Amino acid sequence: MENGKREKQLVKNTAIVAIGQICTKFISFFLLPLYTAVLSTEEYGIVDVLNTYIALLIPLVFLQMDQAVFRNLIDVRNDDKAKSRIMSTALIIVTIQAIIFIMFYIFIGQFINNQYKYFLATNVVATMYASMFLQISRGVGDNITYSIGSLLSGAGTIILNVIFIVIFKFAAYGMLMATLISNIICIVYVFIKKKIYTSLRIKMFSKMELKELWKYAIPLVPNQLSWWIVNASDRTIILFFCGVALNGVYSVANKFSSIIITIFNIFNLTWTESAAVHFKDKDNSKYFSNIINSVLKLFVSVCLSIIAFMPFVFKFLVTGAGYSSAFYQIPILIISTIFNMSVALFGSIYVALKKSKEIAKTSIYAAIINIVVNLVLIKHIGLYAASISTAVAYLIMTIYRYIDVQKYIKIKLERSFVILTVLVSSIILIIYYLKNIYLYLLGAILSIIFLIIFNKKTFKVILHVVKQKVLSKKVVC
Repeated sequence: MENGKREKQLVKNTAIVAIGQICTKFISFFLLPLYTAVLSTEEYGIVDVLNTYIALLIPLVFLQMDQAVFRNLIDVRNDDKAKSRIMSTALIIVTIQAIIFIMFYIFIGQFINNQYKYFLATNVVATMYASMFLQISRGVGDNITYSIGSLLSGAGTIILNVIFIVIFKFAAYGMLMATLISNIICIVYVFIKKKIYTSLRIKMFSKMELKELWKYAIPLVPNQLSWWIVNASDRTIILFFCGVALNGVYSVANKFSSIIITIFNIFNLTWTESAAVHFKDKDNSKYFSNIINSVLKLFVSVCLSIIAFMPFVFKFLVTGAGYSSAFYQIPILIISTIFNMSVALFGSIYVALKKSKEIAKTSIYAAIINIVVNLVLIKHIGLYAASISTAVAYLIMTIYRYIDVQKYIKIKLERSFVILTVLVSSIILIIYYLKNIYLYLLGAILSIIFLIIFNKKTFKVILHVVKQKVLSKKVVC
């Protein structure tokens, strides 16, 4: 396939997936003033901790089966029998795992004194099934169903959050209920839309297929746990050393970097698929290098612009007085997001090669580094330790993966871009902490110049695609 066609397909798939996620993510982000105004730091911190442990339990209970299903379905898109075998095998084993987990949780739940404990269990199961069905949609190449399912889940969560928190005053209960109900809506929609019930056959269960799925999935468990440690050990350590209130502050600070990584993940979903499909192309090195450089330029520019403009908008987005210290954590967490995105871009190469063990190995290194740095610094610099340890872990992981993937494909980063990124980001960070309105304006202008210089080509491509779409619609009319 020609380079232009590959990029066009990548843009098309990204646009489809974006429709299902980007609107709800932005709405959720702009509801942050509502959440911080209505919920106390303790209540927000409780929900954040529970969501963190849901993310921990899912890979432990279900062994990353959803990711294995997605990757294996890509290779059999034109084979209905093989697709049915994969889906039947995966869903049967996941259902068995869910039943065992619920029975075990009911037993140990008797010894857990927590008013939210059963929300934890039900949300684990519901989230897993929603993810499984969404990954089946992606695996068979139906990004539209994936997009709509994600939209229903995201929009449902937002709407129900507002209803439960503002109208019914359910506080933390309301947020947890909203997540559960929205996942169920997503499950029902995709199950019916994709007619998954027509592919499910007990007789199609295959031990050989299960071994293949586990061969890919199980090495991803320590990988996912490592990601959890990188992302959640901060909250656990903050909770232990600093208390639940500061965990709420840290959670709010993370919202700004989270919205960036969420938008990036919309692209990365389709990029991972494209990488797997086109890895064996003759010009794969050039194609991968071009995509990775272009994506990094765009998202690095966006990250630096957000840091530069944050002093002007922070007080409007975070209204609760108890959350003001989040202002100082935001730049560090956004910088760590840049490294996080770099890690994911290089990780797509491992996915394309089905080298899940390499994914796990590099993630484990990052997790260890994150915990060590966090524990060493937490007593000396408090909340900053969590932000800095995350940035350090992702930075080291970025360097390691960049060097390691060269064994499989030659990726070339533009040297001028890397050097200027280090220089400009250093200037913008210094300005941020000096707290001077005139310097803030200088930083904002610098970020815009950086954005324009390094993304002219990307903007031209986007403009060209938009013009083609508009002209084609006029011709049809």
